[in-house]
Amino acid sequence: MVYMTKTPIGSPVEANGPRDLTFKIDTVDDLQASTPLTPQPTFPPGALLVVPVPDAARRVSRITLEDRVTWDKKIDFLLSVIGFSVDLSNVWRFPYLCYKNGGGAFLVPYMIFFILGGVPLFYLELALGQYNRKGAVTCWGRLVPLFKGVGLAVVLVSFFVDLFYNQILSWALYFFFASFTSVLPWATCGNLWNTENCIGAYDEITDVEDLTSRFHCGVSPISSNISSASEVSPCLRTKLGINLNNTNLTSADLVTACASLELNITTESCKSSAEEYFYRSVLELHKSTGLDDLGEILWPNTLCLLAIYIICYFSLWKGVLSSGKVVWFTAIFPYIGLLALLVRGVTLPGSYDGIVYYLSPDFSKLATSQVWVDAATQVFFSLGPGFGVLLAFASYNKFNNNVYYDAMLTSCINLLTSFLSGLVIFSVLGYMAWKVNKKVADVAQEGPGLVFVVYPEALATMPGSTFWSIFFFLMLLTIGLDSSFAGSEAVITGVSDEVPLFEKHREIFVACLFTFYFFAAGLATCTQGGFYIVQLLDSYAAGYSLMLAVFLECIAVSWIYGISRICQDIHEMLGFTPGIFWRICWKWVSPAAVLFIIIYGIVNYAPLEVNKYVYPGWANGIGWLIAASSMSCMPLMAIYKFIRTSGTIRQV
Repeated sequence: MVYMTKTPIGSPVEANGPRDLTFKIDTVDDLQASTPLTPQPTFPPGALLVVPVPDAARRVSRITLEDRVTWDKKIDFLLSVIGFSVDLSNVWRFPYLCYKNGGGAFLVPYMIFFILGGVPLFYLELALGQYNRKGAVTCWGRLVPLFKGVGLAVVLVSFFVDLFYNQILSWALYFFFASFTSVLPWATCGNLWNTENCIGAYDEITDVEDLTSRFHCGVSPISSNISSASEVSPCLRTKLGINLNNTNLTSADLVTACASLELNITTESCKSSAEEYFYRSVLELHKSTGLDDLGEILWPNTLCLLAIYIICYFSLWKGVLSSGKVVWFTAIFPYIGLLALLVRGVTLPGSYDGIVYYLSPDFSKLATSQVWVDAATQVFFSLGPGFGVLLAFASYNKFNNNVYYDAMLTSCINLLTSFLSGLVIFSVLGYMAWKVNKKVADVAQEGPGLVFVVYPEALATMPGSTFWSIFFFLMLLTIGLDSSFAGSEAVITGVSDEVPLFEKHREIFVACLFTFYFFAAGLATCTQGGFYIVQLLDSYAAGYSLMLAVFLECIAVSWIYGISRICQDIHEMLGFTPGIFWRICWKWVSPAAVLFIIIYGIVNYAPLEVNKYVYPGWANGIGWLIAASSMSCMPLMAIYKFIRTSGTIRQV
């Protein structure tokens, strides 16, 4: 009988690697089967034998002794990482930040932070996950037990993000289904949800200047070259005092209109039919006064959200064996969609002006600190270090997989995708500006307003609008689903590695997790005021807490675990040691960049305001509690480890 005892994997004393192996020898066969010594010495039965294991061998033995499922094919892993890092922010935030912060000049700070901050941390997390072969919580328990709270914090951040991210995907699914009609519902006014301030996508006259040129108010009798009143948008007709039910312009209408034009009326209060459709039909936001009045549950939105969770469940219930197959569609189709939309966009009138506006450099903007903060923030949130996703995905790799190559390839694809998305978006924004006779800056937005208001409005005016609308929202849906899969996998892997029972019954665990998501926050975000909840979670769930976790990650790995040791770990996996560039970035540049973002965010903090709704103090307080709940994991776990573990601080 042979007894093998080894320091339990994940225990505090294992932070410096597994101890030497201890065997109890009962027979000579046992000795030959369990020791690498040559020649085999003779020991009496019952003797204890301690086999010294060299550092490299002992560290690899720890990994190879663990039984862990791996990706079926390497391409499954690559597509999953690409799908995670390329998310909705590449489509609706990067293009906006680029034009807002100096066009092509914005690429200067973006590339600096991308090369010196984002890619090094991206590479580091993939390497840590692959070497330790565990999710965020267990991985940090191994590296630096006092910092195990960092792993808990990033899992909690991913948990909070999951609570609202799928709601955004449900809006995309809603638009996808609504697109199956000959006339897109957001293209026209006169629907139940529209107001008298509506401007339809097909309306020919939408601004005062155009209208003034069509009226001949200085002659008698007053005349115009407008053949039908329907050419004028409902909003303008209301401001001019023209009856909305009139088909033709009467003499009385012309007199009233000219009198109104002399008063210098404006169209500032006018809303596009696409904007009214999103906020008044899909969200019914006008029926809620704020977080203290959420209103009724919107059942169409609820069914869409339920469908998203069902898709996520059947993509994740078997782990990487199932999600690795789904990403073949969800990670590849967005690129087909982006390329097709780019070809369509550049053929539209005005598209060239939009692209020029997007890329024209204004280097004077680089003198402002906000530009650099925007660049750094976008890099870190786009590549996604700190969410625990990269650790989870890489933990299912084979031990000797070339993770360096993977990191370089996927991060560069992320960069090119952001740039490509900007071309797609601004080619269409240029067309929109041309159509409504406005500047590109006047039609550009960021966030949900870009993909659920501006872009749908442009789609509605294109030939074959139904096809392009279905195509666009399917692309948007697949882009978001990859990131949703990844965030959920970070939570699932992080928890199940700590509680193996959950891994054994993964199907039940995932079902319970998504059920909790749906009832705990999903139904609330499906109410008439649910949009305010989504914005609150988006602002506080993954801001300061995520940046703090990434900063502590840099400190723990570079200064406590040690640069030399992480380089040794990578050498064991890949056969080569990271160069001086990576060491400097991990130890100095990356933590400095993250600290810069944290300090700037704190100094310039302002209470949340969305669509002219100022969040009350108690709502911002809830937001800070959400952020504090994840940030507090770090000091609380450190205190717990310090109290429960014997030895010096260095040993702990």
